[in-house]
Amino acid sequence: MLDPDLLMKIDKGKLPRHIAIVMDGNGRWAERRCLPRNAGHRAGVVAVDDVVTTARKLGIPCLTLYALSTENWGRPWQEIRALMGILRIYLRKELKRMVRENIRFHTIGRMQDLPEPVQELLTETMSQTSQNDGMTFTLALSYGSRTEIIDAVKRVIDAVQRGEVRSEDLTPAAFDNYLYTVGLPDPDLLIRTGGERRLSNFLLWQSPYTELYFTEVLWPDFRGDDLLRSILDYQQRERRFGMTPDQVLRQ
Repeated sequence: MLDPDLLMKIDKGKLPRHIAIVMDGNGRWAERRCLPRNAGHRAGVVAVDDVVTTARKLGIPCLTLYALSTENWGRPWQEIRALMGILRIYLRKELKRMVRENIRFHTIGRMQDLPEPVQELLTETMSQTSQNDGMTFTLALSYGSRTEIIDAVKRVIDAVQRGEVRSEDLTPAAFDNYLYTVGLPDPDLLIRTGGERRLSNFLLWQSPYTELYFTEVLWPDFRGDDLLRSILDYQQRERRFGMTPDQVLRQ
């Protein structure tokens, strides 16, 4: 249940179009309770449910969660196997809900790196929700921003060689079309839980003017009220996009 006082303070006319979240702190949450790390990942799924529900209730158009980085493949194989299992369980459990609540499911990253059964389930989930338009819920899986940019450069080179585009016509807006995130707006608000204050190779190209919000709350403890607090903080900021305050006022 959301705090009604917090909810009442939200300006529905100034909601971020796209919220991205670095879900950090599962391992530390488990360690503080003398539990295995996988218990933290399982507890983190509850936070995912709550945040998706809250974002949908508020009318946030796009929500992107950083679930697995390209660097995470270096973790112990037991943890990776558990993460893949948790992902499969989550997708099977949530598919009906996404269809019912008009949520389109999407992924960004190198999906080909994932185990084949997980790839198949992701593809099925995306297919069955492809016509939904209430909210786009994206999981970043086997994602790294530097890898994304390199992959985009390779696509641009291929397109130039095929004569589909001229290198002199390439602009930042045109380059967006070669990224994993094509079709998604740049994030207005990027949240990182767990107390760390870095982006960790997440949406680097897409975040030149993104508002950053850092919280000490570990991801498994993050709930809808925490999301509301981050949005309230965002709504108190002046977004200038390189302009002066006077220019912003004259818009």
